[in-house]
Amino acid sequence: MASVSSQSSAPPKAGAAPVYPRWLRVGFWFCVVVALGVVARRLKELIAPSAANPRSPMADLEASFWSHAALTAAHIVPAAVFVLCSIVVLSRQRVARWVQWLFFVSGWITGLTAYAMSYNAFGGWIERSAVMVFDTWFLYSLTRAFWLFVQAGSADTQKRWSIRAVGVLLGIATTRPVMGVFFATAPLTHLVPREFFGMAFWVGFLINTAVIETWLRTGGRRLEGRALVTK
Repeated sequence: MASVSSQSSAPPKAGAAPVYPRWLRVGFWFCVVVALGVVARRLKELIAPSAANPRSPMADLEASFWSHAALTAAHIVPAAVFVLCSIVVLSRQRVARWVQWLFFVSGWITGLTAYAMSYNAFGGWIERSAVMVFDTWFLYSLTRAFWLFVQAGSADTQKRWSIRAVGVLLGIATTRPVMGVFFATAPLTHLVPREFFGMAFWVGFLINTAVIETWLRTGGRRLEGRALVTK
């Protein structure tokens, strides 16, 4: 991603809502659209599967999801709810309590079912290790935000932990272009999807986690009143 744009150190005017840097908003919306598209496609395949081509490089992956269809649905539906709630949670200073609760509960369900799905990970131990590392960080960040929420703690700190959680979960969207690179270079690397699936997980989630953490520690020091999705 591009480097963080410089931000004025002057305090915002009363009632104004300073925005996050454009590159961050673009990245956020890209990940949201891709993540929701992944969920929609997966649900479509679970409800009305397409005719499978046994020679397709993704045939094994489709079969893997079908082998635990109920668990897959229990994972991706709450994930979609969490992503939709994140738009509201990160765009407003005041968020309805029921939206906050839905944000946290759907996030916990998503995280816990991710552990369950990693038991038979398509990408083997590499994918499983990525899930263990980044899903644990996701649940920790989400729970820290929840604790501040119920304790009526610092809204600034709560938002920071919420951003960390959202950033990690949206890493699943970043894995898609990474997988595209692996597919494009397959004639050279001779890697098949089962071999690079886990590596794509590591790269995608690591990119999102590193970008968010770097920004929070540099340009995102003050979050009060900031809106991620508004101009």
